[in-house]
Amino acid sequence: MAASILIADDDPVARRLVENMVQKCGYETVVVDSGDAAIATLTAPDAPAIDAVILDLVMPGLDGMGVLAKIREAGLSIPVIVQTAHGGIDNVISAMRAGAADFVVKPVGVERLQVSLRNALNTSALKGELQRIRHSREGRLTFSDIITRAEAMTPVMRAAQKAANSAIPVLIEGESGVGKEMFARAIHGSGERKAKPFVAVNCGAIPDNLVESILFGHEKGAFTGATERHMGKFVEAHGGTLFLDEVSELPLTAQVKLLRALQEGAVEAVGGRKPVKVDVRIISATNRKLLERVKQGHFREDLFYRLHVLPLTIPSLRARPEDIPHLLRHFLARFAAEENRPLTGISGEAVAHLARLDWPGNIRQLENAVYRAVVMSDGDQLDIGDFPLLASQPHPVTDIPTAPLMLEPAAMPSLVSGNEIPIAPLPSVGTLAMLTATGDVRALEDMENEIIRFAISHYRGQMSEVARRLKIGRSTLYRKLDEAGVPGHGGKSGEETH
Repeated sequence: MAASILIADDDPVARRLVENMVQKCGYETVVVDSGDAAIATLTAPDAPAIDAVILDLVMPGLDGMGVLAKIREAGLSIPVIVQTAHGGIDNVISAMRAGAADFVVKPVGVERLQVSLRNALNTSALKGELQRIRHSREGRLTFSDIITRAEAMTPVMRAAQKAANSAIPVLIEGESGVGKEMFARAIHGSGERKAKPFVAVNCGAIPDNLVESILFGHEKGAFTGATERHMGKFVEAHGGTLFLDEVSELPLTAQVKLLRALQEGAVEAVGGRKPVKVDVRIISATNRKLLERVKQGHFREDLFYRLHVLPLTIPSLRARPEDIPHLLRHFLARFAAEENRPLTGISGEAVAHLARLDWPGNIRQLENAVYRAVVMSDGDQLDIGDFPLLASQPHPVTDIPTAPLMLEPAAMPSLVSGNEIPIAPLPSVGTLAMLTATGDVRALEDMENEIIRFAISHYRGQMSEVARRLKIGRSTLYRKLDEAGVPGHGGKSGEETH
């Protein structure tokens, strides 16, 4: 899924022109005709995700300056590009002071708008990454810090948000690298315990003979090497949240004591004489199917039902490829800043290739791949060659139907464009019927015309791109359109006007 741009302009002609340019730049558009409608779209409970705003300054009712003020009042961090036919220096200063990210004068050209959107999205991504890191360190991570647009994530996010408002035990399941700890931190940071400690324990990394000591604490002299008193993670998390990562790896002896602690709300330190009351919210996580561990006898069934009150399963990255462009944009912005690399973006071909890979390591693997590419790249834009460990991986293979022939969409749009204007993909693939209704093979000319029409629609009328992708000359393309009697293609003189 490409970045989504909100366009607010009361002039229908100007609105349509800007919409066409934004779409040619590879972005999705949401269009409104007033400042009030823009604010309503941005603040609605079920509002679509908006990455940037192109705002006309002069509008009846709530004008552009009023929209900027309300965006600031609502605490929104969306970058805004203002445009007006009146490009006086006073307007520029006022808009920038009100929080605008950039300023363009009508009629803006597609190249200027493209650069402005690229810079605004890059800056926004970097700010988002810095905020996410700061929130994580301060224990204030919320669901707004989770980067996702995938429909597969919607029910998971909704259930997690509901869980945040209670103390219900949550079990987060999912493959390694999908972001289970981030979800746990978001649940903690969005609930009533957000001002209290968030304590994370990797149960799979603790030696078996130290599990009880680390979780429940020990008294001085309780065992050899216990030279000081240790209060344990349960006591450390008192009043807040204890996150038990890889909980399936706990040894059975520790599972017994953990179950008792959950049942009684108290823990007893190793070598201690009396239990200590604790108020802890438990969130656990595992990359295994915990029920299978129960069936295999490696995990206690009674403890399973204590932890498995509200299960959340986070989909793998290959199940939500529409999240990849947004994750790439954020990772690229962060690593380019950290490494002081003046990178302008990732090519559309590279994004398309990355979106088709399996990613067994999920988001963590994608993050590391971008990190390596940023460090090792020589150009000003990442390409497939900058991902050598991934470029040779085959694309996932699906069953190929004999009929109808599936026409796969072309490359996904660049995150931030380089020299060429990326093309936004259509939401679905096209089909080409090989047979007529009577069962005869269709004429080659008919199928060729259908392919050309599909390509024009898919590339949003960019005739140069259509010709290049079909591997024919533009003159040949126009001739075939004339022969097919396709109206309104405009010929060479009308090609790709803005």
